[in-house]
Amino acid sequence: MSETPDEQTTVTEDVTVKRSPRYFRFMFAGAIVFALIALALTFAFPENPTYSRAQVFGFLVIAGLALGVAVGSLVALALDRAANKRMKTVQADRLDVRVTSDDTHKPIES
Repeated sequence: MSETPDEQTTVTEDVTVKRSPRYFRFMFAGAIVFALIALALTFAFPENPTYSRAQVFGFLVIAGLALGVAVGSLVALALDRAANKRMKTVQADRLDVRVTSDDTHKPIES
């Protein structure tokens, strides 16, 4: 089942390598942090006679999640900009193999 390649070429090219942050993880972490801040703020102040603590927590968590995702995204963008300064150019080998075979259209026999 091993086929010998008919044509094999190796090309050396310069490529740019950099690290980049995972944006979703930063947005998720920001949302969690601001949800915890909303929880702390809910119990940090005395209870309001107009709204229950659950309602106050709901209001704060909605705003906190949106703000947390935005702040997490900005942190990820800032880290991505910082990573651009540390980009490296390295040489990489690209291997192209082309296999031509006459029996590619034959049915498989069992």
